[in-house]
Amino acid sequence: MNPLKWIKRREEYLRERKLWMDELMSAGRAEEGRRKFMKMAAQALGVAAAGKIVPHAFQPVEVVQASKTQASMIEPFTFAYISDSHLYEKTLNERFVRQLERAVADVNALDPQPDFVLYGGDLAQLGQPGELRLGHQILKELKAPVRMMVGEHDWFLDMGDLWKELFGPPNYSFDHKGMHFITLMSVNEKDFWTDKGLTPMQRMQIVAGLDDGRQSRFEVGDEGREWLKRDLARVPRTTPVVVFSHSPLYKYYRDWNFWTEDAEQVQALLGDHESVTVIHGHTHQVLTHRVGKIHFHGMLSTAWPWPYAPEGLPRLTVQMNRPDPFNQTDGLGDGTLRVKKTGRVDKHYNLWNRNPMIVSERYLTSNGAEDVPAKITLPSY
Repeated sequence: MNPLKWIKRREEYLRERKLWMDELMSAGRAEEGRRKFMKMAAQALGVAAAGKIVPHAFQPVEVVQASKTQASMIEPFTFAYISDSHLYEKTLNERFVRQLERAVADVNALDPQPDFVLYGGDLAQLGQPGELRLGHQILKELKAPVRMMVGEHDWFLDMGDLWKELFGPPNYSFDHKGMHFITLMSVNEKDFWTDKGLTPMQRMQIVAGLDDGRQSRFEVGDEGREWLKRDLARVPRTTPVVVFSHSPLYKYYRDWNFWTEDAEQVQALLGDHESVTVIHGHTHQVLTHRVGKIHFHGMLSTAWPWPYAPEGLPRLTVQMNRPDPFNQTDGLGDGTLRVKKTGRVDKHYNLWNRNPMIVSERYLTSNGAEDVPAKITLPSY
């Protein structure tokens, strides 16, 4: 490169950089400064992608500054969760309806209110319109905004048509208080029904029977992974990511479909980010796992509890006591997640009829060495 041309371009870069920094520092209030920083940082990334920031020796300095500012933007907050209600219509089973209503009352009684409520999937039992519309009606009673996630029981009667009409797309993301949230459709199955000429209800009943050998294992699938890859591409590695997935994004117990077939591929996509937490439903039990930098937490059900599987239980799981078979709501519940300044979470299990249980960020970060939850006294059957 011509030295004079280089000097001219360097001086132009320094002049633009000074103007950029002066505008950023001139913001009078912290909140305004944060918003302005994010807007200008996005503009800077766009310029860089276009190849217009040529003196690459300066770029690492800018990246470090952006990382620190981004970390300072994370504001601790709480969100609540309700999951796996498996509603029948009231004429068939009113107990599951009452249990979902109890969870809604629990969350509405929180003071202060959570920033939002995650519904973790399997709102319906057989995906029928009356079941989904009943659940939609009950969840409308929540005071806080609701973020919905789909489960297999919601999907395989009509392949998600009514779900999308009521709640929107199964894959979506949003940003909240300096963090990136992803809701991921993870219960896709390979087509086992077309060649067999199965009716929609026959398909739904096979999927609802998790150990039915005619169905495939759950997966995010090629399209879902490609969507996830595109979504993550626009998120800085330093931004904490929280993923909502109905099935666990790891392999627990294949025979019950407590499993995601392409879990390793999904983990590889998430693994580039410095802080990733996955919140999953489906298993109806306290589950805790860690794979590399990815932390996993299972959610409780409001319908029924599952026993722990005979093998594959993640090492960091501290089991909840086995449910009392003569108590209809034992081992059930809802809960909250306290998002920390680090972007990690303390997971609070509000177990009905029992003492609450907390699985902390420190327990997972230390790989089980610190802040160990209380051990059980009644192991699973």
